[in-house]
Amino acid sequence: MLAALTLALSASPVWAFDLPELMGLLAQRRSGDATFTEQRFVRGLEGPLDASGVLSFTAPDRLLRRTITPRPETMSVEGNTLTLSRGGRTRTVALDSMPELLGMVEAMRGTLSGNAQSLQRYFRSTLTGTSNDWALDLQPLDERLAAQVRSMRLTGRGGDVLGIEMEFIGGDRSVMNITPERRTGHSPGTSARSTP
Repeated sequence: MLAALTLALSASPVWAFDLPELMGLLAQRRSGDATFTEQRFVRGLEGPLDASGVLSFTAPDRLLRRTITPRPETMSVEGNTLTLSRGGRTRTVALDSMPELLGMVEAMRGTLSGNAQSLQRYFRSTLTGTSNDWALDLQPLDERLAAQVRSMRLTGRGGDVLGIEMEFIGGDRSVMNITPERRTGHSPGTSARSTP
């Protein structure tokens, strides 16, 4: 009887890794830096387009992506403002004027800051795996976003996001691998978190 009870408890969904638990892990880290490599698969082109650079996140809403190769480019988001810099030119736009981009930014910020409400405002989410190896699948709810993005998948370990895969309407796909920077002098569990 004890063996049957143990088996029943171990199979119970009460013990399953769920979204609130993941959001709690992610929310523990308020900032982080990482390096990234990205491959963009574009329909009609042979082979992927490669890029690499650095990422930074500061809760609740600051994201920075600095591409180093193949050409220098910086994209920063703070609040409702997106700033793009490339080739000596800078352009600033309000995110709410571009709903499809706002949704993608909120997917990142919502995940990285552990803000489930923000995330679920724009996406239907499905979490699989364990705290040591999880995958968060996101399906757009906003029609304008869904017209461009088919799905997003964020993967990670504990409070680290280690990968972002996006499938676009039309067949293009982007795969990003993320390596969080580990800061010396910190106790385990307080290392920098990866960011998009």
